Amino acid sequence: MHDVFKMFAPNLKILVPVRDFDLTRLEEEALCREWGVPVTGMITGGDDKTMWCRSIASGAIDLNQPIPDDIWMWYPPPEKAPDQPAYFTLEFEKEIRVKLNGKQKLLGEIIPELNVTGGIHSIGKIDMFEDGIMDLKRREVYEAPAATIILKLHRDLEQFCLTKDEVQFKKGIDRKWVFLIYHGMAYHPLRYDLDAFIEASQKVVNGQYKVKLYKGNMDIVHRESRTSLFSLEIRSIKATRFDQRRCADAAFIRGLPFEMLAKRKKR
Repeated sequence: MHDVFKMFAPNLKILVPVRDFDLTRLEEEALCREWGVPVTGMITGGDDKTMWCRSIASGAIDLNQPIPDDIWMWYPPPEKAPDQPAYFTLEFEKEIRVKLNGKQKLLGEIIPELNVTGGIHSIGKIDMFEDGIMDLKRREVYEAPAATIILKLHRDLEQFCLTKDEVQFKKGIDRKWVFLIYHGMAYHPLRYDLDAFIEASQKVVNGQYKVKLYKGNMDIVHRESRTSLFSLEIRSIKATRFDQRRCADAAFIRGLPFEMLAKRKKR
């Protein structure tokens, strides 16, 4: 947030009491009780809830500290998930989620619904190490059912619709975009440059997915896209439209640099 304030109010002095007083989480909770500030967190450190995900304890969970089952808002452990699977369909239009189970819905409606549906079936638990802005490692725990579902399907859809070069190049773009957002540089000029590439790449990312959720597993049952690059009649080993003998010359050309490397090694 410091970078954001400096961007829009460069002359203001920024005060951060929690940081400047160097308080521990327990000291912060004691101060809240003294001042009558309600603390509803069930674990030291509280949590940060958004529509997209929930951060639990904000780095205050110890390395091997067990996480109680009743801490979750959406997620139960798989052994407590329903014994019957759930199915749903999700449709993308130029990367935007536009339909859930065939019904046109706003993204702000789809995400909460998938949080509930995915969470019930044990989707979305994240227990990981984060390096943080100060490059110091800490254990972070999240629950993000909708985000887990949407991001997995979107990655699959990009593989379905974009060229190999676009997919490979975009991985670096995505990593840099996330780096900027995570480090408080959402208004850096580079972010808008990256946005332009991402938006252009998504014009052909359209498709519909049918998904099965069961005890922490997420399986794609059916996928279709009017703008995909997948061609069954060419790519399938059952098809005869593509003459595999054409690959011989291509393999010879691609192998030439390696032949030259081998000859140089002999010399």
